[in-house]
Amino acid sequence: MDPVLAEIYKTVLGAAPYVLSAYALLWVGMFVYIGFILVRLGGLEKRLNVAEEAIERRRPRSAE
Repeated sequence: MDPVLAEIYKTVLGAAPYVLSAYALLWVGMFVYIGFILVRLGGLEKRLNVAEEAIERRRPRSAE
């Protein structure tokens, strides 16, 4: 093998754990963020349902 390529491969393979760790941290952070957003969205949905029920109770009933 060409000595220049061997040096490049040695440098790249030496940095591989750091690159993989960075990608893993990025994915974990993204999943945590998405989970946080989904929890907040669920809370907003509950509040919206409560508001809709309150509006429905205040609305005058029409003669049927």
